[in-house]
Amino acid sequence: MKVLVWVPYPHDVAPGQRFRIEQWMPLLEQQGFQFTLSPFLTPEINAVLYQPGKTWEKVRLLTSALARRLREARHLQGFDAMFMSREASILGPALAERLLPHDTVPLVYDFDDAIFHRYVSPSNRYLSYLKFPSKTSTICRLAREVVVGNDYLRQYALQFNSHVTIIPTTIDPDLYRPSSRLKPAGDKLIIGWTGSYSTIQYLSIIAPVLRRLRQRFDFRFRVIGVPKFEMDGVDVEALPWRSATEVDDLQPIDIGIMPLPEERWAKGKCALKALQFMALEIPTVISPVGVNRDVIHDGENGFLATADDDWVEKLSRLMGDAELRRRLGRAGRATVDASYSARVQAPRLAEVFKRACQKQ
Repeated sequence: MKVLVWVPYPHDVAPGQRFRIEQWMPLLEQQGFQFTLSPFLTPEINAVLYQPGKTWEKVRLLTSALARRLREARHLQGFDAMFMSREASILGPALAERLLPHDTVPLVYDFDDAIFHRYVSPSNRYLSYLKFPSKTSTICRLAREVVVGNDYLRQYALQFNSHVTIIPTTIDPDLYRPSSRLKPAGDKLIIGWTGSYSTIQYLSIIAPVLRRLRQRFDFRFRVIGVPKFEMDGVDVEALPWRSATEVDDLQPIDIGIMPLPEERWAKGKCALKALQFMALEIPTVISPVGVNRDVIHDGENGFLATADDDWVEKLSRLMGDAELRRRLGRAGRATVDASYSARVQAPRLAEVFKRACQKQ
């Protein structure tokens, strides 16, 4: 089966498509699938998109990318099916999506965020207003099959398409292997967070907690995803995200955290950051928002935390008890192996493609 894959970003750049379709493609190719990846953003656009200023250069490059996408939609040949991640274009209404030959090339549509809610990016506020979250419903209607990352997204998609499958975001357990290195006695513990420019704002939730912990424990806070970050009263180590060193940068972390606000956008999150920690046997504390409640069972394979006192109490327990860290870390890894492994979930996408093509 030859499949054209429309994704927003270049290969190996964006977490959503990296841990979903890009991770699943090699596994499905072993079953005879042939994939052609077509990103909306070129590396040139992606390099300037999150830089301050350069407004007109961004507009010029994005306009060119949209024109290219429209041409591709009108001259689509040689494919048995299409897979679309999130949207054909990161800006504007569903133009290219409507031009696709849906009768002859069935569309499988995937999204892993609540993109049907308006979200204003702190790094590109003016571009955020050119997004059309309402087009998500249009694409759901056009698709033969819809794939989503959790039940919150499924309930939305079911309003427009009865063929909706939950496939959670997954981890490659062969790549995410727990570190065998022993931390020297007396070394500072490291609390870690990983994210991006768009999610760094969530650290304001945890800042008061970390400042309180500093009064009792000597630790470092590792922030992965931005080259520079400061938090008053906390020893912070900031690292830019790098594909080549992603696992190496995560492995030294002793406790992983994933704070989220109780809001509509956050409810659509697929717990990816928590799963990365868990796969590496790093005990994890997360907010009980959306699918997080399904991934972690409090006290069994990690901790759920709500108010500041709850965060302080659970992080303090982990910081003071190495055996507890080991036990929860191993239970977290077992959860990933059983339910959130790419090898477990990728074959389910193969079945979705087969159903989509059988309906022609």
